[in-house]
Amino acid sequence: MSEDDLLRCVLDLAKLYGWRSFHARPAMTAMGYRTAVSGDGRGFPDLIMLKDADLLVVELKVDGKRPTREQEDWLEAFYPIALDATVWRPADWHDGTILRVLKGE
Repeated sequence: MSEDDLLRCVLDLAKLYGWRSFHARPAMTAMGYRTAVSGDGRGFPDLIMLKDADLLVVELKVDGKRPTREQEDWLEAFYPIALDATVWRPADWHDGTILRVLKGE
């Protein structure tokens, strides 16, 4: 399962369970794919999801790939205020972890 496949699956499931979601899509430029950001945006998490007073902050990675230092720093910054600030991988989809979190179990 690619990161793009995982993203589509998570967004669909999040919508099904009533989460509002945000994902900034990269765009192709002359220098390859880039996500336009300002300020401290480098490494910003892939997904921000809200439901009622719950905030989920998620970095998506394929199995075997680690978050960058900037991505880890963002997750750590969100951790005190989020229901969860974490990395999700295809294995988390297949074992039902993502489903349980989005269902609120």
